[in-house]
Amino acid sequence: MRVLMLAQFYPPIIGGEERHVRNLSLALLSRGHDVSVGTIWHQGLAQFELDAGVRIHRLCGTTQQLGKLFSQAGRRFATPLPDPGLVLRLGQIVSDEKPDIVHAHNWMLHSYLPLKRSYGARLVVTLHDLSLVCATKTGMHKGEPCAGPELGKCLRCASDHYGAIKGGLTTVGNWLSGALERRVVDQFLVVSKAIAMGNRIEDGTTPFEIVPNFVPDDIGVLSPECDSRLDQLPDQGYLLFVGDLTRFKGIHVLIEGYSMLRNAPPLVLIGRVCPDTPRKLPTNVSIFESWPHAAVMHAWSRCLFGIAPSILPDACASVVIEAMSVGKPIVATTVGGMPDLVDHGTTGFLVPPGDAPALAMALRTLIDNPDLRTEMAAAGLRKVENFKAGTVVPRIEQIYADVLTRRRFVAATTCEQPR
Repeated sequence: MRVLMLAQFYPPIIGGEERHVRNLSLALLSRGHDVSVGTIWHQGLAQFELDAGVRIHRLCGTTQQLGKLFSQAGRRFATPLPDPGLVLRLGQIVSDEKPDIVHAHNWMLHSYLPLKRSYGARLVVTLHDLSLVCATKTGMHKGEPCAGPELGKCLRCASDHYGAIKGGLTTVGNWLSGALERRVVDQFLVVSKAIAMGNRIEDGTTPFEIVPNFVPDDIGVLSPECDSRLDQLPDQGYLLFVGDLTRFKGIHVLIEGYSMLRNAPPLVLIGRVCPDTPRKLPTNVSIFESWPHAAVMHAWSRCLFGIAPSILPDACASVVIEAMSVGKPIVATTVGGMPDLVDHGTTGFLVPPGDAPALAMALRTLIDNPDLRTEMAAAGLRKVENFKAGTVVPRIEQIYADVLTRRRFVAATTCEQPR
């Protein structure tokens, strides 16, 4: 099959979703498919390049040239409404690549929707977050999980998040594009049960299937230790958090819970420093910003266990899968897709989001019980087999084949109807 991935970001821009798109593209390529990627161009990156055989097209949109719209110059996001420049360039890419399947991730999809009926490709969409119903994509309202979308509430919430004008336009644009998306998408993939429920997929008529994020089959085989960054890690065992250092990721709760512990091992935080990253840290806490993925995997392999204390309902946290793949238990929260990944008491612990004392108790239990860590590590290694490419990618291939078969069946049935 010829597959065109659409994603607003692609490595070297880092993040769990970006790694997922790259992993899927490379896995499909290795299985004999023809794969290309359409993504947004950012300063310093080539407009076209090959990534181990995957063709990467970086596209200049109209909106992305308006730098003042974006709080981060290195992350000029796709918009909820079709971007004229992206629509034009995507039309050219689709015409050249002639994909059988367009597999979209995030709001990059919206600039393809006007083109969908003009080309023969089937449209598969992976929902990594709550963007189908939530203008902020977080499913959070006033710092708490949102009970569900309502236009007035969403307008106020998005205005608080983006500013009044951007918030209003984003909310209305997302509602309009979301309605069109439900009509023209051929198949939804959702990365966890929580994302299916939060996006109200079950209420619609579009077929959907829960397909989790995955890691390469050889994820546990580490590259040679040649990165000098690793010399900055503590010599003894440490606790590890990987991800954006934001309140939604639970970083403030983690700092509070860690401060309750006496004689605790060092705490290492690896991720992107954000405006709400705590500026004052307890003694024995270190921040290392934006390490390459290979170095992060070495950091996982050396830690005692990992921590994923999100308040935000994370869809399907790749960092949790990566930690388990090198034999590390995880302390996570009960929100989003975390319960799909962590078996409480077996591969780690689940605690209520925002509950620093409960988090501290779980950390203390694992710190004080090395035998329990060993048992949980072994259970995690068994479970992570369900989240490896060799298990997940064939399911995605079958979904592609089913979508194409449904198209051919409908076309044949239509042609055979009596006049």
